[in-house]
Amino acid sequence: MLRAMTWNIRTGGRDSGGADRRDLLVRVVADQRPDVLALQELRHFDSGDVLADFAGRVGMRPHLARSCFGQPVAVLLRPPLRALTATRVRRPFHHAAQRVTVATTAGPLTVLSVHLDPYSGLRRRIEAGWAAAALRRAPGELALLAGDLNTLDPVADHTDRIARLPAAYRRRHLRRDGRTVETRAVARLLAAGLVDLYATAGAPDGGLTAPTRHGGGAEFSGMRLDYLLGTAALAGRVRDCRVLRGGETEYASDHYPVVADLDLDPA
Repeated sequence: MLRAMTWNIRTGGRDSGGADRRDLLVRVVADQRPDVLALQELRHFDSGDVLADFAGRVGMRPHLARSCFGQPVAVLLRPPLRALTATRVRRPFHHAAQRVTVATTAGPLTVLSVHLDPYSGLRRRIEAGWAAAALRRAPGELALLAGDLNTLDPVADHTDRIARLPAAYRRRHLRRDGRTVETRAVARLLAAGLVDLYATAGAPDGGLTAPTRHGGGAEFSGMRLDYLLGTAALAGRVRDCRVLRGGETEYASDHYPVVADLDLDPA
């Protein structure tokens, strides 16, 4: 069984002038022991030994994509998983996208860690197209998109949660008419053939991932922004998918982690 996890750790686990949350992050990851870990908002992880130290503490090997505009993202692998290829997706994402292909007994699995633009729905839709194209070029039939898409899903009714947002943040989730909820980035990924693994697992709640109880997040109102999306072949191997809440996840970030257990083994 292979465990995949995605998590926006908020500004590299350190708040400006505030607490260092990296010990909390390490403990949550160590408790879950993911085989594949997609991380977003890795501020300062691209300088010095920050990434190497974090990866060493959780027993994983990192593959980082630096960002020209925002914050880096990464995919970390737990041995014996090994990267066949690892590369940054060379498109002008607001943040970044890192693609890693690993060897499994069912064939190559390509994992994309991505963090879409937080401000513009149109930009998110464009970035979603780049992400889908990056996975279309993946070898084999197994692919996983993991990350903070900053986008509400196109299925649920979001009227109340949009109304609860302050006006400055409400605009991020509405189209130009000021009324229509902006869900096009996720809709584009689903239209490209990706499957919502959380929905596939039949989880009982709405999968809300932000904000946590004590991690901040004034720009959220109980929202699902973090996703694990897979190809149909991968969705058929999902055994569980859940949002991790409670305990130290309430303090470690303003986003909850999302975890899926997959019927795969390292090759």
